[in-house]
Amino acid sequence: MSLGITLQNPRGYPIDSERLKRAAQAAFARHRRHEAGELSIVITDAKTIKAMNRRYAAVNAPTDVLSFPAESAPQESGDCARYLGDIVIAFDYATEQAEETGAALGEALCLLVIHGTLHLLGYDHDTILARERMWAVQALALRAIQVDPAVVESYGNIDND
Repeated sequence: MSLGITLQNPRGYPIDSERLKRAAQAAFARHRRHEAGELSIVITDAKTIKAMNRRYAAVNAPTDVLSFPAESAPQESGDCARYLGDIVIAFDYATEQAEETGAALGEALCLLVIHGTLHLLGYDHDTILARERMWAVQALALRAIQVDPAVVESYGNIDND
């Protein structure tokens, strides 16, 4: 089981790229057992993500994270990694949210990557049962990278995606 991760940070925001990649791998490891996968993480700004949110979700507001699952493509062989999709994070929006709530920015970014990865894997929180299932896996992934799952409550914006 392996996860290939492409991380793009064209504006050069101060992030720990390796930690964010470990966060995505932790979420993936809690879900997949024998399948390889690939995803991309894009770190951008609130203006860009607001435009994406408006275009793809008909919501005219910024948010901290958006996930864009890839359409399923037929696998040619068992050696091919399945492309899961893209996670887009608004660094400035997440920074502001972390400052307002007192959450550590690095931990909040890890939470957003894990949360986004789980969405790419098919998890959602649109019902109580689905939320409980997703939050349980999210907590396991956070613990795997030594982040206290209480960051979900302290960061506070994760239910609004």
